[in-house]
Amino acid sequence: MDPADLRSYRLISNLSVVSKLLERLVARQLLDYLNKSGLLPRLHSAYRVGHSTETAVLKVLSEILLAIDSGDLSALVLLDLSAAFETVDHDILIRPLKTSYGLSGMVLQ
Repeated sequence: MDPADLRSYRLISNLSVVSKLLERLVARQLLDYLNKSGLLPRLHSAYRVGHSTETAVLKVLSEILLAIDSGDLSALVLLDLSAAFETVDHDILIRPLKTSYGLSGMVLQ
């Protein structure tokens, strides 16, 4: 990101209390649906109780150490995707939500 380029900066959202509560309610319902339907991978860490960046890092470290102990070659590639969401076509994001997760209607709108 170029600090001199204004497009590098994102707007800060000033949502009302009601919209924040609604967002949390929708997120909770969506996560409940995904968990009950078995649609989240077992090791998916984001937005899950008992999972955090710490548990994700521990899993990666454990896998690397196991590979090294067994004599395998290990490599870790880290990418900065902080501004990636702004470049993604939203239709591409919505398609798997329809086909793989069964979401439709107002949820996708």
